[in-house]
Amino acid sequence: MKFNPTPLEGAFLVDLEKRGDDRGFFARFFCQREFEAHGLPGLFVQVNNSLSKEQGTLRGLHYQLPPKQEDKLVRCIKGSIWDVILDIRPGSKTFGKWFGHTLTAENRTMMVVPKGFAHAFITLEPDSEVLYLVSEFYAPEQERCIRWNDPLFAIRWPIEPQVLSDKDANARDFDPAYHLGQP
Repeated sequence: MKFNPTPLEGAFLVDLEKRGDDRGFFARFFCQREFEAHGLPGLFVQVNNSLSKEQGTLRGLHYQLPPKQEDKLVRCIKGSIWDVILDIRPGSKTFGKWFGHTLTAENRTMMVVPKGFAHAFITLEPDSEVLYLVSEFYAPEQERCIRWNDPLFAIRWPIEPQVLSDKDANARDFDPAYHLGQP
């Protein structure tokens, strides 16, 4: 696996190192040792799969508060998405900064979403499917969602969202008391 740092500290894009022949190729999707060597999670407890039927479906910006923060490893397995991460770690040098990258079934690139980052994606074509590994079990009482178009962060989405869940459409603008659990 090739770990490519993003502009946000602790976040990576991961590309497969394919070993191929006339049959196709073989590559590791995950290796605990390699992830831990890069300071990344070596244990995932849940694997999630989402299918978005419509182009322009936006999911996010989601994350969980401590002690249920989660690392994610995100890969598009059908179609294509624009995947975005937002650093909301208090005290981080890149707090409030975001990074986006296109993940497709063809490029097989994966995004590492560290603890303390909000995560979202928008589908770039119909019937896009995403598989992601998470390091913590889903805890609805610890889940938070930041409004996808919060002007504080000014994320430049590649296309205008067409489909949002009620939760995502009604998400709040960033408020440290609510979004970080700070008084």
